[in-house]
Amino acid sequence: MPDNDETASKKADSMRTPELHLLDTITAIDASHADAVVVSGSHGGASSTGFVLRAPARPRAVFFNDAGVGKDRAGVTALEALDAIGVACAVYSHDSARIGDALDGYENGVVTEANRAARAAGIRAEQRVRDAVGALRAAASV
Repeated sequence: MPDNDETASKKADSMRTPELHLLDTITAIDASHADAVVVSGSHGGASSTGFVLRAPARPRAVFFNDAGVGKDRAGVTALEALDAIGVACAVYSHDSARIGDALDGYENGVVTEANRAARAAGIRAEQRVRDAVGALRAAASV
């Protein structure tokens, strides 16, 4: 059984505000993004999603550009795939921020869709990405 100091330390770690990482390309995701909020400039399609699925550690949440959604919703397949592993995911409009520019996505992106995990965390359509990130980080530190 852990002692009180160890228990307190684990509780403090679980209440730590998640880091924010802006990645122009999701190919840069690695172990340093564990439990972080990631805003990516990449599209939310299958190839981009694969980098998150194969990452050595799971982020808390990922935002992608919706790339216009595309045929058969190809630009937003990350929503369902990441929900299946418990990662909150939202996509922001390609009309609100440049594809490939995470800073623009963070500053100007407007959420178009969110998966179940993201909605449970309070992310909703028409919310600005900056506001959604702030709410995610604040809720995690409570």
